[in-house]
Amino acid sequence: MNTTRWGIIGTGKIAKEFAAALRDTPGAILAGVASRSIDSADTFAREQGMATAYGSYQALVDAPDIDLVYIATPHTEHAANALLALEAGKGVLCEKPFTMNRAQAEQVVALARAKNLFLMEAMWTRFMPALAEVQRIIASGEIGTVNQVTADFGFTANAGPEHRLFNRALGGGALLDLGIYPLSIAAALLGPVVAVKAQAEIGPTGVDLNTAFTLRHAGGGVSACACSVTTHTPVELTVAGPGGYIRMNTRFHQARTITVTRADGVARTIATPVLGNGYVHEIIEAQRCWQAGLIESPVMTHAETLALMGVMDDIRAQVGLRYEADDTLAD
Repeated sequence: MNTTRWGIIGTGKIAKEFAAALRDTPGAILAGVASRSIDSADTFAREQGMATAYGSYQALVDAPDIDLVYIATPHTEHAANALLALEAGKGVLCEKPFTMNRAQAEQVVALARAKNLFLMEAMWTRFMPALAEVQRIIASGEIGTVNQVTADFGFTANAGPEHRLFNRALGGGALLDLGIYPLSIAAALLGPVVAVKAQAEIGPTGVDLNTAFTLRHAGGGVSACACSVTTHTPVELTVAGPGGYIRMNTRFHQARTITVTRADGVARTIATPVLGNGYVHEIIEAQRCWQAGLIESPVMTHAETLALMGVMDDIRAQVGLRYEADDTLAD
């Protein structure tokens, strides 16, 4: 098996979870980690074993022993970090939200295509066994043609206004951090979004605390999604058709079980175990694509990433949520 040498930009919580997943992924090694602080990079590298620590992002992307770069920085840095890695000739797996808006995403995708380099949004749910099983059951026709999805993702964040979830300067708010999950799976199950209606509660720091949106999909189906950083919700997703419904159970984005309930009331629960902490599945796909010389994954294409960023732009426009990245583009 070919070995893929990963570099991680960022040393926060999600970077640590990704590093843990690399240890559970066949053919993957963590070759380097970068932070703006060499002390932070050194600490991370020591915790993870043999990784080389870099005191700048540029030094990591220039390193000859790095194949793919995982971007785990705050939302507002994603576009710049992805462009940096691509300019250096590295493939990129960029954490969600892919960028702050569609315009930034278009710049990143254009560079990857121009340089013929692999690029993928790290929407890990799209590669999880639970979603694959849901799609298999839908394809079997057991519940008929699906035409409705309901999904929520909310938790109570006990943090101050300076925390990234509430900090407008860091791309805070429920939509970008959590709303992307139900949005992405709804599109995966019902098809491209053709219309959206949204409402939100904007908090004192200028970011959305609670957001709800309804979507109309190209196939005619509709979905209702909600996200929150102040409310503890079930975090479940249900997809329904005339013959019944399928529920991706609690924490649907990393569901270990799904439940199928037919219209006649007969129900069954199916185990959908994951590898490691769940990130392993997207890593396997990224490595497969990179080793095959692909510039995108057929599961999470550039076109779909761009489309979903556009939908979030529309939602934000409707609820009056703007970030510095939007103002920069306007200039």
